Amino acid sequence: MGDWYQRQIVEPGKQPLLCLLLGFLGAFLFIRISVRLIRAQVSWLPKNVTPGGLHIHHVVFGVILMIIGGLGLASPTGNRPPWAEIDAALFGIGTALVLDEFALILHLKDVYWSEEGRLSVDAVVVGAAACGLLLLGASPFGVDDASDSGTKASAWSYAAVVAVNAGFALVALAKGKVFTGLLGILVPFFALVGAVRLARPGSPWARARYPAGGRKERRARVREEKEGWRRRVRLRVYDAVAGRPSEP
Repeated sequence: MGDWYQRQIVEPGKQPLLCLLLGFLGAFLFIRISVRLIRAQVSWLPKNVTPGGLHIHHVVFGVILMIIGGLGLASPTGNRPPWAEIDAALFGIGTALVLDEFALILHLKDVYWSEEGRLSVDAVVVGAAACGLLLLGASPFGVDDASDSGTKASAWSYAAVVAVNAGFALVALAKGKVFTGLLGILVPFFALVGAVRLARPGSPWARARYPAGGRKERRARVREEKEGWRRRVRLRVYDAVAGRPSEP
């Protein structure tokens, strides 16, 4: 196990990334358990931070930690152990706290325990998946290594690969395939699948290109109904991990 860790993590320089991922996952689990206990009004747990009656959300602490970790990674000591690992862990912790309230940032209001708040869990899942794929060796836009030849042809080839895959990812996102589109940035296959499949009803792509009552609009709704079990399973997992939204 020690030899594997040395070869796969330490030698390729992935140890800071691993610390970032561990900090990210640990912070998310910690904050979700904490807020669920606060929601349950557990007497022995400290309550929300409300100096002078102002509720300070944990996204504020997340931003501060991201700034500290980011500055540390960009500093001259950012590539030296153990500071690289410490700074990466701080950045991962801060990122988890920020993404856990992503819906609050998007809506500019406290929707943490509402149906819209599930978007925060989506953001955390995508962030963890992207970090995990990078740890496993995936490269953004599917380009593993830029050519070292320095020729104009190789530069254009690199740019073409990035542009095509980015286009597929954007189409997937426009079709309402958030997970597919974002993961497609790292794994081109996902972007291609998301780009060629039918758009989800109500997505920007469907509103612009699927006329109401048209064949594609009907097919999209039928597919959405058939695949509704996937959404139900996902929501049950989310409820178990992050807590059930409050009733409207």
